Amino acid sequence: HVQLVESGGASVQPGGSLRLSCTTPGVADSFYCMGWFRQTPGKEREAVASIDDVGSTAYSNSAKGRFFISRDNAKNALYLQMNSLEPEDTSMYYCASLGRPCGLKWDDSGRYDRWGQGTQVTVS
Repeated sequence: HVQLVESGGASVQPGGSLRLSCTTPGVADSFYCMGWFRQTPGKEREAVASIDDVGSTAYSNSAKGRFFISRDNAKNALYLQMNSLEPEDTSMYYCASLGRPCGLKWDDSGRYDRWGQGTQVTVS
């Protein structure tokens, strides 16, 4: 499977903003569903947001109202705009793709078959 590459992680003060990016190097491709997940050491990976090929989105309760997911199919890129960041948002963020529509199980990390290596976000 072709892996994804994330970027944009940084250290930011509470209340600040960041935009994460994700792309597939080399041959461009189209995916039905793409999502952002995050994982803190010692804890399970949790879903943050997803977006399908026509722009329908889904968000976790912690992300809704603050985070916004988008995609550029021509560039085969995925983005996560994060606003009003809190210390609790500190985590390693991963992008992932799924060769099917997101559906109701968009937050099931086991369904995704392409992953990036993660980008660190620290809010302090």
